[in-house]
Amino acid sequence: MRIRELYDRPEPTISFEFFPPKTPEAEQTLFHETVPALVRLGPSFFSVTYGAGGGTRESTLRIVSRIRRDFGIESMSHLTCVGSTKEMLASVLDDAKTLGIENILALRGDPPRGQTSFTPVAGGFKNAVELIAFVKTWNCFGVGAACYPEGHVECSDKKLDWDRAAAKVEAGADFLISQLFYDYRAFLEMEDYLRNKRKVSVPIIPGVLPFLSTEQIKRFTTLCGARLADALLDKLHSLAGDDEAVRKHGVEVCTDICRRLLAHGVPGIHFYCLNRAASCSEIIQNL
Repeated sequence: MRIRELYDRPEPTISFEFFPPKTPEAEQTLFHETVPALVRLGPSFFSVTYGAGGGTRESTLRIVSRIRRDFGIESMSHLTCVGSTKEMLASVLDDAKTLGIENILALRGDPPRGQTSFTPVAGGFKNAVELIAFVKTWNCFGVGAACYPEGHVECSDKKLDWDRAAAKVEAGADFLISQLFYDYRAFLEMEDYLRNKRKVSVPIIPGVLPFLSTEQIKRFTTLCGARLADALLDKLHSLAGDDEAVRKHGVEVCTDICRRLLAHGVPGIHFYCLNRAASCSEIIQNL
């Protein structure tokens, strides 16, 4: 099923994202503990990330295929431009098609570890817009793309970055999923711009990351350019050293964000679960 169709349903579409485990033991945990726990929450789909340069290509496609087969829940593979030529990406899409995968989240991707900026490889794509247009030529995939409520970390003008999100839709993206954020008003401002200034009509989905520790969320927000309000940062510092207290506070913060955005009328919530189920389970229960 194309994920775009899921967002047409009257009830909110809940989805979860995780990354391919690095060891066989971690993959066992994913399939025997984490995924079953998330399945009990009634998600509409899962998405699975894709390592830089296709480093997790086989495991990403295998995990997406296995979830669809063993759990009967739609799953989407990420695909990035990083370190890949057009021919390499075509091979990935051929494999995805052979496995029956129907949905791709097309991303430029972060620079490889140790590099501060993205540089396309010879014969590769410069940005997600080019990749989206390429994936659409297969005529067999639903295509999602990313958007950034506070602007991409490499773009100094958030409205320019929102224009780039609109360009992804013009290239063929069927829906947009946002980067993490902790001020719901940032999402609403971006949504208003895309809807009213750029006339974007596809679903725009907030991405929510329940934080697990103070240092972790400070690192994540620094990497992606998201802002932590002073009051929230003070609270996190006061709880630093007690990861369970930080996690519980993350559940409270993210529950509030989700409630506000669902009341506003967003068609769904996409949770970055970091291969763990506890916080997402508690947020869903709260909602």
